[in-house]
Amino acid sequence: MTLQNTSSQNNTFRVYLGSSLLFIYILVSFPLIGSIIILCFAFPFSIRYKLSCLWTRSVSWMTKICCNLDYRIEGSENLPKKDQAYILLSKHQSAWETLATRQFLPKQTTVLKQSLTWIPLGGWALATLKPIAIDRTNAKEALKNLVKQGSARLKEGFVVIIFPEGTRSAPGENLKFNAGGALLAQKSGYPVIPLAHNAGEFWPRYSFLKYPGTITVKIGPAIDPKGKKAKEINSEAEAWIAQAMNEISISKT
Repeated sequence: MTLQNTSSQNNTFRVYLGSSLLFIYILVSFPLIGSIIILCFAFPFSIRYKLSCLWTRSVSWMTKICCNLDYRIEGSENLPKKDQAYILLSKHQSAWETLATRQFLPKQTTVLKQSLTWIPLGGWALATLKPIAIDRTNAKEALKNLVKQGSARLKEGFVVIIFPEGTRSAPGENLKFNAGGALLAQKSGYPVIPLAHNAGEFWPRYSFLKYPGTITVKIGPAIDPKGKKAKEINSEAEAWIAQAMNEISISKT
């Protein structure tokens, strides 16, 4: 059963004002940073990546100032060393986690829809940041490309972020995990880190409003793929994330 966001009962003027200011900032800054990153295409990747991190950091700061929304992390000790690549299977509830992970995880890339890289300026800039862009209209080819591109990025030292549900879920909703991330782990041999968060309680999917509070991010222990089939890896990650979501959901408190 899908639980409703309890924060929706607090639609005050402060919430509308803060959400509006954040929206304006993103609307103005997104194409601007996109243009700058595109202009830096001839420069080393590290420069473009640092620029993208500076922008996401600025959005995080504006979110805290305008919306009084911050986050805290549990389980940081479960993360491998900074120079070790791994696959992160994350809960997907809002746009927040697509931005915030750059603040607390090392060099990373994300599996995303190929069409996102076609968006003028912002999407074009995203295409220069080595994403794993797949065409979801062809499931078999998409899975093949995910494993191929994901393995290459892991060898380059990237953390590969995958949202196995495939789309944003509402608080309290658990969608079936796709096999892509687990198959990548099985084929590549790199460990899987499960991640749960309750961002959807404060930054709801498809919602203009952002609510004050503290998002909880919970990082689980590494899952070693050696000797395991993709189905086993997926089940282990899915079970851990579901349990963690039950623990951190404010809708159940």
